[in-house]
Amino acid sequence: MTTTLARLDADALLTAARAQTGLSSVGDENILEGLQILVDSINHEAKLTEAAQDRWAQMITATLANRLQVEDWLARHPELLERPIEKPMFVFGLPRTGTTLTINLLNADPTRRSLLRWEAFASAPPAAAGTLRSDPRYVAEQERLNMSLKYAPHISAIHHEDADSPTECQFAMSPSFCAQYYDSVLHIPSYRKWFFETSYLPAFRYHKRLLQLLQAENDGRWTLKNPWHPLYLDDLRTVYPDAQLVMTHRDPADVVGSACSLVHNVRKMFSADVDPVEIGQSLLQTFDLMIARMAAYREKHGQDSIHDIQYADQLRDPIGEMRRLYARFDEPFTAQTQASMQAFLDDNPQGKHGKHSYSLEDYGLNRKQVHAHFRDYTDRFSIPCKA
Repeated sequence: MTTTLARLDADALLTAARAQTGLSSVGDENILEGLQILVDSINHEAKLTEAAQDRWAQMITATLANRLQVEDWLARHPELLERPIEKPMFVFGLPRTGTTLTINLLNADPTRRSLLRWEAFASAPPAAAGTLRSDPRYVAEQERLNMSLKYAPHISAIHHEDADSPTECQFAMSPSFCAQYYDSVLHIPSYRKWFFETSYLPAFRYHKRLLQLLQAENDGRWTLKNPWHPLYLDDLRTVYPDAQLVMTHRDPADVVGSACSLVHNVRKMFSADVDPVEIGQSLLQTFDLMIARMAAYREKHGQDSIHDIQYADQLRDPIGEMRRLYARFDEPFTAQTQASMQAFLDDNPQGKHGKHSYSLEDYGLNRKQVHAHFRDYTDRFSIPCKA
């Protein structure tokens, strides 16, 4: 006998979040379009297990509740919105190209400020001065991560974050229901189509408001990362006109294989019906769009409007690559900055959380095919590729 799952209801989820918080305003109500499309796509396409259906109801409710609390805090402290976000640095690139290593090195600089994982999910009120790594919300998130590590250690081997790790900007965009995160972790082609064609301005406007809240008592130069930013660079620049942009590059055969493995492993946590070949094809399409939009941005703003880092160079000489990055934006690279970055490298050798093994063939692909597919991209950026 087939069990029919109760469908998610966008209005009911918003009502639940309002009841949970006692708050009503989500701020920009344009974000409710994305919520409705996401919920409809989950109901009709995601093929969730019963447990995952309940979990997603809880996750969306929690996301809405967090947004309600952020908007309420800003409504009561409007002076925070007067504080600028100056020259924020955004690190991006195709996923699995070293964006995490880059942001972790930058985060080691004591003058910089990153969006920490726990802050993305429990944002208001802002942490008191000096408590980013002692706030009770940090402790609770680390305990949750420690528990999940026991049940899914393979995910940590692929991509590890602690509660105080720099996390991706998409978790500052997900409360606007306009984030690639949803398309990565679920098979939701209707949402994916809408997401590729929509305006990202509401998400970036909230993104900025969130940063203005979070910097209330703990400031520093905002330094952020999200592999998917090439999808929406024009809207990013509209909200952050003085943004410093940094793109990482890696052999696309390694990128595609690693990204497919991550998406596959995460989707299996929510559905018993996951098609690895579909994952491979959809990621190729997404990466094509990212590259095309990045190229169009450079055509409009100049080839040097984005600073490039080769993954191979980053691994071979991480401190040297950071020196070059700082020089590119006329930033001082102090002895303290270097020492802090070196301390991070010493404490976090590659493979610390396990080895990530994957095979392109599992996703209906091979290295020769992927290299041919991305030949224009690798030639343009002189990306070293291994046969």
